[in-house]
Amino acid sequence: MHVTIESVVLLLAAGLGAGLIGYLTGLASLVSYPALLAVGLGPLSANVTNTLSLVGVGAGATLRAGREAGASGRRRTIQQCVVCALGGTTGAIALLATGEQAFEAIVPWLIAFASLTLLASPRIRTLRGKDEKWPAYLAVLFVVCVYGGYFGAGAGVVYFAVVLVLTNFEWSQTVLMKTILLSVSNLAASLVFIGFAPVDWLAAGIMFVGQLAGGNLGPLVQRYVPEKVSRWVIAAAGFYLAWSLLP
Repeated sequence: MHVTIESVVLLLAAGLGAGLIGYLTGLASLVSYPALLAVGLGPLSANVTNTLSLVGVGAGATLRAGREAGASGRRRTIQQCVVCALGGTTGAIALLATGEQAFEAIVPWLIAFASLTLLASPRIRTLRGKDEKWPAYLAVLFVVCVYGGYFGAGAGVVYFAVVLVLTNFEWSQTVLMKTILLSVSNLAASLVFIGFAPVDWLAAGIMFVGQLAGGNLGPLVQRYVPEKVSRWVIAAAGFYLAWSLLP
């Protein structure tokens, strides 16, 4: 990255916006990834640098509302974190081994399907009843985090869809756990990238600071956003992202 006052301000502002949007919707990369491209990073470097900086969203959210993460029980929280770490690591290794092109064709359709599922989630929950599908949830969570470590864009939307269909988490807990767990996945992927991929440390650091602040504001703002509004906004943004990623 070529360091200028403008590029630093752009990354800080994009990080703040991405952190807030990432907490509320899971679509931080809609803001952060284009900003990294705008300051001169190549696609692969922007992808891995973005993955590292996204850890800031979860760190900021945990600082403000981390106690709520254990609402589903300490053992279940640990299980989810382990699954996310394994998935993120697997996704990062897959990215380094195959390149970004291997998954490009399916990504838009995956995000579009997740957005549609998110809109239908109240009806699906009613049909499912109160029985959680915890083993199935952990299995699908692993796949979501593999995708998050591999490419990441729209992973939050996919996570929302999975949680709302397979678990009994309340909406506010889902928003928080989505942020924390995807940050665990991103951190695990980043540990792989640090040794083998072109991370731009300065850009990642600046973006991390912005996302830390944005993620910290997220739980505060989320209290005033109705669930129905959030669901429709997230789904609409997911459809837009899916359309923008079509080849």
